[in-house]
Amino acid sequence: MTGAELIAELKRKLSVKTDRAIALHLGMTEIALGGWKRSNKDLTPRQIANAIQKASRVAVEKSQRSTLRPIVEFFPIDAVRSAGGMKYELFPTGKDDNPLHVQLRNALSGARGIYIFYDTRGRAIYAGKAKEQSLWGEMKSVFNRDRDTQKVYRVSHPERRQAFKPAYEKQRQPRSTQLRLSDLAAYVSVYEVDREMINSLEALLVRGFANDLLNVRMEKFAALGEKK
Repeated sequence: MTGAELIAELKRKLSVKTDRAIALHLGMTEIALGGWKRSNKDLTPRQIANAIQKASRVAVEKSQRSTLRPIVEFFPIDAVRSAGGMKYELFPTGKDDNPLHVQLRNALSGARGIYIFYDTRGRAIYAGKAKEQSLWGEMKSVFNRDRDTQKVYRVSHPERRQAFKPAYEKQRQPRSTQLRLSDLAAYVSVYEVDREMINSLEALLVRGFANDLLNVRMEKFAALGEKK
Protein backbone atom coordinates (compact mmCIF):
# COMPACT_ATOMS: atom_id res chain seq x y z
CA MET A 1 0.00 0.00 0.00
CA THR A 2 1.37 3.40 -1.00
CA GLY A 3 1.20 6.45 1.20
CA ALA A 4 -1.32 8.08 -1.15
CA GLU A 5 -3.62 5.04 -0.89
CA LEU A 6 -3.41 5.00 2.89
CA ILE A 7 -4.13 8.74 3.14
CA ALA A 8 -7.14 8.42 0.83
CA GLU A 9 -8.57 5.56 2.90
CA LEU A 10 -8.00 7.43 6.17
CA LYS A 11 -9.87 10.44 4.80
CA ARG A 12 -12.86 8.21 4.06
CA LYS A 13 -12.77 6.45 7.44
CA LEU A 14 -12.27 9.64 9.47
CA SER A 15 -14.61 11.76 7.32
CA VAL A 16 -12.03 14.48 6.76
CA LYS A 17 -11.04 16.21 3.54
CA THR A 18 -7.65 17.82 4.07
CA ASP A 19 -4.11 16.51 4.41
CA ARG A 20 -3.69 18.82 7.39
CA ALA A 21 -6.44 17.00 9.28
CA ILE A 22 -4.85 13.62 8.51
CA ALA A 23 -1.44 14.90 9.62
CA LEU A 24 -2.94 15.99 12.95
CA HIS A 25 -4.55 12.57 13.46
CA LEU A 26 -1.25 10.80 12.70
CA GLY A 27 0.96 13.19 14.68
CA MET A 28 2.93 13.99 11.54
CA THR A 29 3.97 17.20 9.84
CA GLU A 30 2.28 18.11 6.57
CA ILE A 31 5.71 18.02 4.91
CA ALA A 32 6.25 14.39 5.96
CA LEU A 33 2.73 13.48 4.87
CA GLY A 34 3.38 15.14 1.50
CA GLY A 35 6.44 12.92 1.08
CA TRP A 36 4.21 9.86 1.54
CA LYS A 37 1.79 11.09 -1.13
CA ARG A 38 4.48 11.79 -3.71
CA SER A 39 6.23 8.47 -3.31
CA ASN A 40 5.18 5.60 -5.56
CA LYS A 41 6.74 3.03 -3.23
CA ASP A 42 4.73 0.95 -0.78
CA LEU A 43 5.01 1.97 2.85
CA THR A 44 7.34 -0.22 4.89
CA PRO A 45 6.15 -2.10 7.99
CA ARG A 46 8.29 0.26 10.10
CA GLN A 47 6.60 3.34 8.59
CA ILE A 48 3.13 1.93 9.27
CA ALA A 49 4.09 0.86 12.80
CA ASN A 50 5.52 4.34 13.55
CA ALA A 51 2.33 5.94 12.20
CA ILE A 52 0.16 3.77 14.46
CA GLN A 53 2.35 4.56 17.48
CA LYS A 54 2.19 8.32 16.84
CA ALA A 55 -1.56 8.22 16.16
CA SER A 56 -2.14 6.37 19.45
CA ARG A 57 -0.11 8.97 21.34
CA VAL A 58 -2.05 11.80 19.70
CA ALA A 59 -5.38 10.12 20.56
CA VAL A 60 -4.40 9.76 24.23
CA GLU A 61 -3.25 13.38 24.49
CA LYS A 62 -6.45 14.60 22.81
CA SER A 63 -8.56 12.50 25.18
CA GLN A 64 -6.72 13.87 28.21
CA ARG A 65 -7.27 17.47 27.08
CA SER A 66 -10.98 16.94 26.44
CA THR A 67 -11.83 14.80 29.49
CA LEU A 68 -12.44 17.82 31.71
CA ARG A 69 -12.70 21.45 30.64
CA PRO A 70 -13.73 24.31 32.95
CA ILE A 71 -16.59 26.43 31.66
CA VAL A 72 -16.82 28.84 34.60
CA GLU A 73 -15.55 28.85 38.19
CA PHE A 74 -16.97 30.56 41.30
CA PHE A 75 -19.39 32.49 39.14
CA PRO A 76 -21.70 34.70 41.25
CA ILE A 77 -25.35 33.67 41.26
CA ASP A 78 -27.92 36.43 40.75
CA ALA A 79 -31.17 34.56 41.27
CA VAL A 80 -34.27 35.99 39.60
CA ARG A 81 -37.84 34.74 39.20
CA SER A 82 -38.56 32.79 36.03
CA ALA A 83 -41.03 34.10 33.47
CA GLY A 84 -43.88 32.19 35.11
CA GLY A 85 -42.83 33.35 38.56
CA MET A 86 -42.89 29.82 40.00
CA LYS A 87 -39.15 29.11 40.03
CA TYR A 88 -35.81 30.88 40.13
CA GLU A 89 -33.24 31.25 37.38
CA LEU A 90 -29.56 31.27 38.37
CA PHE A 91 -29.14 34.69 36.75
CA PRO A 92 -31.15 36.89 34.36
CA THR A 93 -30.89 35.84 30.71
CA GLY A 94 -33.55 37.90 28.96
CA LYS A 95 -32.87 39.60 25.63
CA ASP A 96 -32.13 42.91 27.36
CA ASP A 97 -29.95 41.42 30.11
CA ASN A 98 -26.17 41.21 30.42
CA PRO A 99 -24.82 39.39 27.32
CA LEU A 100 -22.30 37.68 29.60
CA HIS A 101 -25.18 35.85 31.31
CA VAL A 102 -26.90 35.05 28.03
CA GLN A 103 -23.73 33.62 26.47
CA LEU A 104 -22.96 31.60 29.60
CA ARG A 105 -26.47 30.14 29.52
CA ASN A 106 -25.93 29.17 25.87
CA ALA A 107 -22.62 27.49 26.73
CA LEU A 108 -24.26 25.53 29.56
CA SER A 109 -27.20 24.59 27.34
CA GLY A 110 -24.85 22.86 24.90
CA ALA A 111 -22.70 20.93 27.37
CA ARG A 112 -22.78 17.97 29.77
CA GLY A 113 -20.66 17.56 32.86
CA ILE A 114 -20.30 18.40 36.55
CA TYR A 115 -21.29 21.44 38.64
CA ILE A 116 -20.63 22.57 42.21
CA PHE A 117 -22.67 25.09 44.20
CA TYR A 118 -21.02 27.15 46.97
CA ASP A 119 -22.38 29.25 49.82
CA THR A 120 -21.49 32.89 50.53
CA ARG A 121 -18.19 31.85 52.11
CA GLY A 122 -17.17 29.89 49.01
CA ARG A 123 -17.68 26.54 50.73
CA ALA A 124 -18.98 23.72 48.52
CA ILE A 125 -22.52 22.73 49.51
CA TYR A 126 -23.74 20.61 46.60
CA ALA A 127 -22.18 18.69 43.70
CA GLY A 128 -24.13 17.26 40.79
CA LYS A 129 -23.94 15.97 37.24
CA ALA A 130 -25.70 16.59 33.94
CA LYS A 131 -25.43 13.54 31.71
CA GLU A 132 -28.84 12.97 30.13
CA GLN A 133 -29.77 16.63 29.77
CA SER A 134 -27.82 19.87 29.47
CA LEU A 135 -25.97 21.45 32.36
CA TRP A 136 -28.27 24.47 32.22
CA GLY A 137 -31.43 22.35 32.45
CA GLU A 138 -30.10 20.12 35.24
CA MET A 139 -28.71 23.00 37.27
CA LYS A 140 -32.00 24.93 37.11
CA SER A 141 -33.91 21.84 38.25
CA VAL A 142 -31.63 21.19 41.22
CA PHE A 143 -31.50 24.90 42.07
CA ASN A 144 -35.24 24.87 42.81
CA ARG A 145 -35.65 21.38 44.25
CA ASP A 146 -36.79 20.86 47.84
CA ARG A 147 -34.38 18.79 49.91
CA ASP A 148 -35.02 17.42 53.40
CA THR A 149 -31.42 17.98 54.52
CA GLN A 150 -31.56 21.72 53.84
CA LYS A 151 -33.30 22.95 56.98
CA VAL A 152 -32.54 25.86 59.28
CA TYR A 153 -34.42 27.66 62.03
CA ARG A 154 -35.94 30.89 60.81
CA VAL A 155 -38.54 33.39 61.93
CA SER A 156 -41.35 34.11 59.50
CA HIS A 157 -41.75 37.88 59.16
CA PRO A 158 -44.62 39.57 57.30
CA GLU A 159 -43.91 40.52 53.71
CA ARG A 160 -46.92 42.75 53.09
CA ARG A 161 -46.95 46.45 53.97
CA GLN A 162 -47.89 46.92 57.62
CA ALA A 163 -46.82 48.68 60.79
CA PHE A 164 -43.79 47.33 62.62
CA LYS A 165 -44.25 45.72 66.03
CA PRO A 166 -41.26 44.88 68.23
CA ALA A 167 -40.76 41.24 69.17
CA TYR A 168 -41.71 41.88 72.81
CA GLU A 169 -45.21 42.82 71.57
CA LYS A 170 -45.60 40.35 68.75
CA GLN A 171 -43.64 37.19 69.35
CA ARG A 172 -42.67 35.09 66.34
CA GLN A 173 -41.40 31.61 67.08
CA PRO A 174 -38.28 30.30 65.27
CA ARG A 175 -39.33 27.26 63.25
CA SER A 176 -37.48 24.66 61.23
CA THR A 177 -37.70 25.77 57.62
CA GLN A 178 -36.89 23.73 54.53
CA LEU A 179 -34.71 25.59 52.05
CA ARG A 180 -33.75 25.22 48.42
CA LEU A 181 -30.34 25.67 46.87
CA SER A 182 -31.72 28.97 45.55
CA ASP A 183 -31.84 30.12 49.20
CA LEU A 184 -28.30 28.99 50.00
CA ALA A 185 -26.10 29.09 46.91
CA ALA A 186 -24.04 32.19 46.11
CA TYR A 187 -21.54 30.85 43.55
CA VAL A 188 -21.27 28.01 41.06
CA SER A 189 -18.46 26.27 39.20
CA VAL A 190 -19.20 24.24 36.07
CA TYR A 191 -17.02 21.79 34.14
CA GLU A 192 -17.64 20.09 30.82
CA VAL A 193 -16.69 16.42 31.21
CA ASP A 194 -16.34 13.51 28.80
CA ARG A 195 -19.57 11.52 28.98
CA GLU A 196 -17.86 8.30 30.12
CA MET A 197 -16.23 10.13 33.05
CA ILE A 198 -19.25 12.04 34.39
CA ASN A 199 -20.55 9.37 36.78
CA SER A 200 -17.12 8.59 38.23
CA LEU A 201 -16.20 12.23 38.73
CA GLU A 202 -19.48 12.98 40.49
CA ALA A 203 -18.96 9.95 42.74
CA LEU A 204 -15.45 11.17 43.58
CA LEU A 205 -16.72 14.63 44.60
CA VAL A 206 -19.68 13.37 46.64
CA ARG A 207 -17.75 10.63 48.41
CA GLY A 208 -14.66 12.77 48.97
CA PHE A 209 -16.65 15.55 50.66
CA ALA A 210 -19.54 13.51 52.07
CA ASN A 211 -19.68 15.40 55.37
CA ASP A 212 -19.62 18.85 53.79
CA LEU A 213 -22.14 18.52 50.96
CA LEU A 214 -25.93 18.54 51.16
CA ASN A 215 -26.21 15.63 48.72
CA VAL A 216 -28.57 12.97 50.06
CA ARG A 217 -27.51 10.18 47.71
CA MET A 218 -24.09 8.65 48.22
CA GLU A 219 -22.90 8.01 44.66
CA LYS A 220 -21.04 4.79 43.86
CA PHE A 221 -18.15 4.10 41.53
CA ALA A 222 -19.02 1.79 38.67
CA ALA A 223 -17.80 -1.79 39.16
CA LEU A 224 -15.38 -3.26 36.64
CA GLY A 225 -17.33 -4.28 33.55
CA GLU A 226 -20.52 -2.57 34.73
CA LYS A 227 -22.38 -0.57 32.10
CA LYS A 228 -22.23 3.16 32.84
